[in-house]
Amino acid sequence: MTSQIIREFVVREFFAGREPPLLRSDTKLVSTGVVDSVGTMRLVLFLEERFGILIQPEDISTGSLDTLGAMTALVERRQRQGGA
Repeated sequence: MTSQIIREFVVREFFAGREPPLLRSDTKLVSTGVVDSVGTMRLVLFLEERFGILIQPEDISTGSLDTLGAMTALVERRQRQGGA
């Protein structure tokens, strides 16, 4: 469920609502330029608001937002930690 919500947001916001042909859980988004710095901030705000978590600065710099799989893992980890 979490991964699908994140995927829908990414497709809507960064692919103009059109399903990209090869968007998998390990497709790099930030490091390939699909998501730029402004897009990264949009992702952070979305994840924090939608899932009630707090994204730490180190999460951004360690690649936790680079793929759908990494974002899903981050959200689930933060939720287990009580949102922190």
